Amino acid sequence: MANLSKDQYIDLYRKMERIREFDMRINKLVRRGFVQGMTHFSVGEEAASVGAMAPLTYDDIIFSNHRGHGQSIAKDMDLKGMMAELAGKATGVSKGRGGSMHLADFEKGNYGTNGIVGGGYALAVGAALTQQYKKTNNIVVAFSGDGATNEGSFHESVNLASAWQLPVIFFIINNRYGISMDITKATHTPHLYTRADAYGIPGYYVQDGNDVMAVYDQMKKVVADVRAGKGPALIEVESYRWFGHSTADAGKYRSKEEVDTWKKKDPLLKFRDFALKETDLTEADLDEVHEQVVAEIDQAYDFAKNSPDPDLSVAFEDIWVD
Repeated sequence: MANLSKDQYIDLYRKMERIREFDMRINKLVRRGFVQGMTHFSVGEEAASVGAMAPLTYDDIIFSNHRGHGQSIAKDMDLKGMMAELAGKATGVSKGRGGSMHLADFEKGNYGTNGIVGGGYALAVGAALTQQYKKTNNIVVAFSGDGATNEGSFHESVNLASAWQLPVIFFIINNRYGISMDITKATHTPHLYTRADAYGIPGYYVQDGNDVMAVYDQMKKVVADVRAGKGPALIEVESYRWFGHSTADAGKYRSKEEVDTWKKKDPLLKFRDFALKETDLTEADLDEVHEQVVAEIDQAYDFAKNSPDPDLSVAFEDIWVD
């Protein structure tokens, strides 16, 4: 397991706290009508996003999916701009016209969340081809859930990436459900990472995707290989979303016992236990991070609440090249 500095451990924990607190706040704001449209939460999957992002630089590119709050925050998206975007305000990261499923920050390598299931795969392959052609030494990561791996775009993209040996990682957060469809009813294979074999690329599996250190350790090794020119790779991590698929889904297809079992595997509590036993961090250190994050979310909400709505005149901006 990686031996990190105190500041690095705190950074991992801070980002997981930000994801948790941001989405828990958004869940309340949706009910109040402050946030409009479809919203998908990353609560329960914090370790998967943070562990995956930790070995990357801002020059490395990611493409996320509809459940992209976690990856966006893990790649240091501005919380104020993100909150404003979900509220449809002009100060949002996408100028208030994208919402929850269209978050982007090009300066930090976040090329966007995507509302189309499997929509990010081909974009990631195109971006990886650009990195290869320009010899940038940057890599690309395409994030998705388990359900998207049954889309044709997944297989076409992995095949092309393999054929051209592109610097791209296909990162699957397997939370067991594609909306209400249990994975065992949709995919007749025990582990999705084995699909890599069909395309002649390495596949990796993290059984406990709620362990941020386990995800980080695996991702660090894969990132190094892909950056060294060894071609694409596929990673599957097991995690679980605590809430329904979206704000429109009560999640009645899952039993309370199942959800409670996964809540006992809380990524934040798991990291706290690890940190107190294996690092120099104290309860006071971790509590201070939590308090700071709550204050950040409060500030983000105030910023969004006091931000102006977009003017109707901007409706057709940013469509072509302006």
